[in-house]
Amino acid sequence: MRFAHVDTWVFDLDNTLYPPSSDLWPKIDQRITLFMAHMFGLDGLSSRALQKYYYQRYGTTLRGLMEEHAISSDEFLQFVHDIDRSSLVPNHTLAQAITQLPGRKLILTNGSREHALRTAERLGIHDMFEDIFDIVAADLVPKPAAETYQRFFDRHAVDPARAAMFEDISHNLAVPHARGMVTTLVIPKLGADDHREPWEIAGAHEPHVEFVTNDLESFLTGLGREA
Repeated sequence: MRFAHVDTWVFDLDNTLYPPSSDLWPKIDQRITLFMAHMFGLDGLSSRALQKYYYQRYGTTLRGLMEEHAISSDEFLQFVHDIDRSSLVPNHTLAQAITQLPGRKLILTNGSREHALRTAERLGIHDMFEDIFDIVAADLVPKPAAETYQRFFDRHAVDPARAAMFEDISHNLAVPHARGMVTTLVIPKLGADDHREPWEIAGAHEPHVEFVTNDLESFLTGLGREA
């Protein structure tokens, strides 16, 4: 019943629409490290440490590089998302579950639009979404910044009081919950690999997390059936 009023369904992309056990995020992560190694002439360990510092402080490594080194976002986004996605296979169960949800479906990601499109195509779910709001549409200000969500609401005429948000990082649900969205944290299946940082994994019991699921397909199927 908590979802009965929802007419807009908003999904994060990475580690949400595909599981954290996938090899996609590690590939992107490695490309970011490589970009920074080339940029600063650092060894791999030093580059990775700096990368994670920027990521945790600014929300994305890109934002840190822009704030402190004024780099080109286009070059960075193109380089780090140039990965092999062949490990992803179409997820027909997820596609059907998303299709059955009543109302609009949107992707809200800190990644690039091209990355989101190519990844959704590999999963066989790209046709289910009305649009993608990416880091460029956010004026390169990443989640969890409040102004990014407001920009998303304004651009797509989303009433947060009638919307639901699905995310794999707890603190990215704080602002959506405060604005009235129904929030669901997506976590790995029991025993599955999880390539995220420890601070990204924490927070399942925070008050801004209303629901937790380790099976997004079944969770959405249940919501569609109730609707």
